[in-house]
This record gives sequence, structure tokens and C-alpha cells, in this order.
Amino acid sequence: MSFGSDLKILYHMLFTRGRGENHADRLDHFYSGQAGGYDDFRKRLLKGREEMMRLIPPQDEAVWVDMGGGTGANLEWIADRIPKLKQVYIVDLASSLLGVAQERIADRGWTNVQAVHADATLFTPEEGYADIVTFSYSLTMIPDWFAAMDNALRILKPGGTIGIVDFYVARKWPAENHRKHSWFTRSYWPVHFSTDNVFLSGDHLPYLERHFETLRLQEFYAKIPYIPLIRAPYYIYLGKKPAKEEENFR
Repeated sequence: MSFGSDLKILYHMLFTRGRGENHADRLDHFYSGQAGGYDDFRKRLLKGREEMMRLIPPQDEAVWVDMGGGTGANLEWIADRIPKLKQVYIVDLASSLLGVAQERIADRGWTNVQAVHADATLFTPEEGYADIVTFSYSLTMIPDWFAAMDNALRILKPGGTIGIVDFYVARKWPAENHRKHSWFTRSYWPVHFSTDNVFLSGDHLPYLERHFETLRLQEFYAKIPYIPLIRAPYYIYLGKKPAKEEENFR
């Protein structure tokens, strides 16, 4: 990707504040000018997406919902598994990104993949359930992320898999065996990302560990393009909906 293309993306990230009367309008205003170069730049910005997608245990005939899936680029990491899945939903509120997803679906011949313009806090698959729900750097962009997680918990079958990769900050006093972040990290990165309506939280991991059986949790730091010396914290989480939820599901 050229430096000129990067400048275009950076311009929209820095100066396009996402105007609109609702969240869908704000997303489209923010992404419409950068949708074409979105994937190339985000590949360098958003680390851990491939690892998270590949960590999901293979399940034939599964229903997979990628919340905030945007252009559908996440599915490239599991392209060899898609024919074995029952249905895949790319759910997003940004029409400009979903347009790219539609092109990708047609180009790849994915007959069981559907791009859906819908709210992650409300979406229900046509089947009425999901075996797998993933969030790839989308949870921090959902204003009511608690509602999005509650919805994921609702539609997941008992024993279903949740996979998340996203930026975050630790709580000032994190739980035992969790990474502790410096005052600078906890203070700087939320302000930095909030200019793009990306809101880092110290509550992601506590929520996930309270509602799901944790299968894997990794906490990292990532280099951000054109920002030297400092690194942004992100995590990869894999969990399972407890089997005790089975009676409620039925």
C-alpha cells in the first residue's frame, strides 16, 4: 500500500468525526471515504485477527456470526472452512463496508455467506441461534457494548464459542494473573482512540470471564502505524457459553 493511500486513510481517521443522527449514520460518514483502502491499512493497525479466527474450533454445519464484520476480510483467514459451515453472517451498520463485503462474497463464490445491515445489539440469525460469535475490533466501536455482549450470549447455543480481539486498557487493579498497565497506557490510549469514536474499556475482560468459560486469554501490545516508541494494548479472548444455559435456550 502506498504512502499516499495511507495519508488518505489517516486524513479520514483524524478529521472525519462521524457526523449523523444515529450510530449507523456516523459509521457511514466515517468509513465512506476510506472503505476502498480499509483492509490494507487495518491489516497493519489491527493485530491478532488471524490468530483469533483460526483459534475457533472447527465445527461442520455451524452458524457463525461475525459482529461488526465490515468488509468481510476476517473470513479470509478461514476461507478453507467456509464451505463446511451451514451459514455465515457478516453483521455491520456501515453500508459502505458491507458493499465491499458483498463484492468479496461474490468474488469468492461464498454461497453460504450473507452480509447483513443490522445492529449487533439486536441481530438474530435466521436460524434463531449461533454456534460461533466473533467480534474483531468491533466491540470498542459499539456504543452499548454491554448490550452487544448480552445479545451474543443470548443467541449463542449452550457450549457455543465466543471469540474476540480488540484494544483495551486494564483496570487500575486488574485481577490476578492479568496484565497491569501503566498510568500512561491507561490514560493516553482511551483519549487517542476516542477521536475516532473507538472507546477502550477496562471492563471487557471482567465481563467476559464472568459470563463465559474462558478457553484462552492472551494480552499483548501492538505497534501503531506512524506512532513511534509506544505500543497499544490489545487482547485475544476465546470462551464458551456455559452448558448450564441450556434450559434457558430451549
